[in-house]
Amino acid sequence: MLNLTQTQDLSALLPGQSTEAGATRRTALKAALGVGYAASTLPTLAQTAIKTSADGLTVGEVTIDVNGFGMPAYRAAPAGKTGLPVVLVLSEIFGVHEYIADTARRFARAGYLAIAPELFVRQGDAQSYGEMARLMAEVISKVPDAQVMGDLDATVRWAAANGGDTSKLGVTGFCWGGRQTWLYVAHNPAVKAGVAWYGRLVGQNTELTPRHPVDVAGRLHGPVLGLYGSADTGIPLDTVDKMKVALASGNAASRASTFVVYPEAPHAFHADYRPSFRKEPAEDGWKRALAWFSQHGVG
Repeated sequence: MLNLTQTQDLSALLPGQSTEAGATRRTALKAALGVGYAASTLPTLAQTAIKTSADGLTVGEVTIDVNGFGMPAYRAAPAGKTGLPVVLVLSEIFGVHEYIADTARRFARAGYLAIAPELFVRQGDAQSYGEMARLMAEVISKVPDAQVMGDLDATVRWAAANGGDTSKLGVTGFCWGGRQTWLYVAHNPAVKAGVAWYGRLVGQNTELTPRHPVDVAGRLHGPVLGLYGSADTGIPLDTVDKMKVALASGNAASRASTFVVYPEAPHAFHADYRPSFRKEPAEDGWKRALAWFSQHGVG
């Protein structure tokens, strides 16, 4: 999980998001799925945050039907193109704010239909929380893995009906989304490959989280590239070693999976809006992610 104290103010971590408890869900979504940071945060974020233009892209909010529930998502794709390879972009615990939307636009510029669904919108508005402990206790800890898998299945169906070629399906995710990346590659036989950025690999098995990546490592449907940091205090390197052992004894896709562990890189080294950002590992990881997808039939 994130390397933060439990009482840390999240306003410094969420670009362009309100942390006032009274913010409405609609207001939060409009901010989350917009194309820019709020003016009040620009002085501190403009020097480090990557800004990917939407020129030539079709971008914005879409609604995905999940058994009658309208799940919001951010979609980015080359304008006027169909038959596009599909990448699901799974967010951190903060939801689909501007950093995740920008990441989707980066994939779109590389030729993908990229979709970032709001995977814990039923449990609450992640952008309205000001403290880590409350966000984890009141929203994130209540999200069942089974719900996430079903939401991602619905996202894939939406992609197939809206310009995507789901025979070329990939998934990537960051932190919370990195853990879900491993799980989804084990869940959906259509997934060709995954890229997991510093997702937790082990954990306590509960009713809502009955399995963790190490538990499903041997039965992946596509190979996964794990991008991790050696200085990530929330994901000890011995858990990476355990995952490697589990992968090595699994099926062909599991054995084809691999890790890149960046020396001295902390958790969230790709998150360019946060102090944890490390430019060289982030850029190298991005190049490796695109190459991984291309190598394994996504793109």
